[in-house]
Amino acid sequence: MLEKLFQLKAHNTNVRTEILAGVTTFLTMAYILFVNPSILAETGMDHGAVFVATCLAAAIGSAIMGLIANYPIALAPGMGLNAFFTYTVVLTMGYSWQTALGAVFLSGVIFFLLSIFRIREWIIHSIPLALRSGIAAGIGLFLAIIALKNAGIVVDHPATLVGLGDLSAGSPLLACLGFFLIAALAYRRVTGAVMIGILVVTGLSILLGLSQLGSVVSMPPSLMPTLLQLDIVGALDIGLVSVIFAFLFVDLFDTSGTLIGVAQKADLLDKDGKLPRLGRALLADSTATMAGAALGTSTTTSYIESAAGTSAGGRTGLTACVVALLFLLSLFFAPLAGAVPAYATAPALLFVAVLMMSSLASIDWDDMTVAAPVVVTALAMPLTFSIANGIAFGFIAWTAVKLLAGRWRELSPAMWVLSVLFVVKLGWFAG
Repeated sequence: MLEKLFQLKAHNTNVRTEILAGVTTFLTMAYILFVNPSILAETGMDHGAVFVATCLAAAIGSAIMGLIANYPIALAPGMGLNAFFTYTVVLTMGYSWQTALGAVFLSGVIFFLLSIFRIREWIIHSIPLALRSGIAAGIGLFLAIIALKNAGIVVDHPATLVGLGDLSAGSPLLACLGFFLIAALAYRRVTGAVMIGILVVTGLSILLGLSQLGSVVSMPPSLMPTLLQLDIVGALDIGLVSVIFAFLFVDLFDTSGTLIGVAQKADLLDKDGKLPRLGRALLADSTATMAGAALGTSTTTSYIESAAGTSAGGRTGLTACVVALLFLLSLFFAPLAGAVPAYATAPALLFVAVLMMSSLASIDWDDMTVAAPVVVTALAMPLTFSIANGIAFGFIAWTAVKLLAGRWRELSPAMWVLSVLFVVKLGWFAG
């Protein structure tokens, strides 16, 4: 049955290798089980329900990817977009978490339609690669400032906006230790480095009496506080257009980049360098986003950590299905997730930020029409505390600088249209 479903021999692999690859991928991305509920709970969402929604969304997305697209790529609620959901859409813009879930669902519907009608390629090719790199780096900086704030390393200051926190306190010290440990383990290529860092900081926190753990295993919490609580009608508010756009575009870029990157590493591209069954993979991603929003979590997307599984030999969808089963088993470890303090997940956020900043290495810094908009994009996200604002400033800066430099021919029609729309949007926002 497994041979018929996944064509193991044709991909030069076997069941044992695929299971090992699935376990490897799961261990590298399991940190989301602790981080996602911690972030989304700040909106007022039930922590236990979000934990269950995270497990189920990851299991559903990974299973669909494995069974329909037959790729060794796992899915889970995406980093960056969960922070945008909480800190920008809910806590800054003032929308309810139900409305924010509605916006996530609508972005998934649009992604689904783009995948069916094959408009995705036109959109991706219309937006310069350098600008996409700037967006990725900006999300990294956005995560970094959230991590430093959650750890108590950066605090608000009436004169300078931000300042240095009390580094003699327990939480900043443990957060620093966690980050150093994760970075060192990652350098040594230890599988599950991020999760190990989170668990070590949590363990020390419990030993020092800073947090408590009653038990490790229990029956899963109730999903009812978040199940089908999304407000789709509220998400149709004109002020949320840019939010839906941000959810959609970041997911689009993340998914496309991850699919190509992991497939290239696993030698799954065809002779023309293209990814077979790309449409199925994108449908799996968009379906998982809609399912996740219905369950009660932010955008579900493909994980670059899947490359760890392909390095271990994973070549088919069986790898993704193993990840799905492990996420289902994780449902019984809710008490452990509930005991993880914010400063224990902060090192994970900061480490992901480091990984995302690497996209700036591909930027042509000698071309000011490229470098300037990229820097504007990257800085606007953390400094305005909004991924949507960063994307808007980036598009406007790219178009304006190219136009004034006399290189307007390099601008695609999509860049012109989107830049004008962002100018209008920012004008409405200011008004």
